[in-house]
Amino acid sequence: MTTTIVGNHVSPYVRKVLVVLGLKGVPYAIDPLVPFFGNDEFEKLSPLRRIPVLIDDQVTLFDSTVIGEYLDECYPAPPLMPAAPAERARARWLEEFADTRLCDLLIWSLFFEQAVRPSVLGEASDSDRVAQTLATDLPAAMDYLETQAPADGFLFGVAPSLADIALACPFKNAMFVRWRPDATRWPRTAGLVARTLALPAFKALERYETLCLKTPPAQQRAGLAALGETIAEVSYAGDAPRRGIMRLG
Repeated sequence: MTTTIVGNHVSPYVRKVLVVLGLKGVPYAIDPLVPFFGNDEFEKLSPLRRIPVLIDDQVTLFDSTVIGEYLDECYPAPPLMPAAPAERARARWLEEFADTRLCDLLIWSLFFEQAVRPSVLGEASDSDRVAQTLATDLPAAMDYLETQAPADGFLFGVAPSLADIALACPFKNAMFVRWRPDATRWPRTAGLVARTLALPAFKALERYETLCLKTPPAQQRAGLAALGETIAEVSYAGDAPRRGIMRLG
C-alpha cells in the first residue's frame, strides 16, 4: 500500500505514527502540515482538523492511536502490543494517559505556551499556566509514571510497545523548551524515556524535527525534501494559522 501522512514532524502525535512506520520498515510520503495551518480541503479530509492523518489504499484515518493500532495489524512484525489481554489493556491505558494528561501538561501547558503560541499565533504565553504546571501538575503526573515505569527495558519486556512510544513522544517536545525529567527524582521514568528516544526510529527523525523548528512553515516542504524526506505531492497547508477545534493530535 502507498502510505501518506499529513502532519508535522514536531507534533508528538505525528512523531508517534512516524516511529511506528520506522520500526516496521514501512515507507511513506508526508505532507508536513504545520498545526493550525490546514486549509479548507484539510477540513474535508480531517473533520476535527486534527493531525496526523493517514491515507492509504484502504482508509483515511485521523487519530494517532487508531493509526498506530491499524499499522500494527497491517504490518505485524515487529508487534507493538503485548499478547496477554491484561497487558494489552494496560498498554492502551498508558497510551491514553500519554495522549491526554501527559500531552496536556508537556504539550499544551509547556511546549504550546512557550513555543507555539508566541511563534505561530503571535500571542503572549500564559506564564501562570506554565508556573502551575511546573510546580504541581507535572510533578504529580511524573510521580504516577514512576510507579509504572520499569527499572530497565521497556514497559512490557525487552522490546518497545505503542505505549512506550506514546509516553516518550511528548517528552521530546518538552526538551525543545528545555524541560526534561529529573533522573534523581524520577529515575525509572527518565530511564524509560531515554531508552525509548534512543531507538533508531526516533533518532532518524531528529534532523527533520530540527529543520521544522527553525524554518518558517512555507519553507519546510523544500527544506525537508533537501534533507531526503519523501514529500507528498499534494499539500493541505493554508497560508495562515486558524484557531478553532484543531489540536496537535
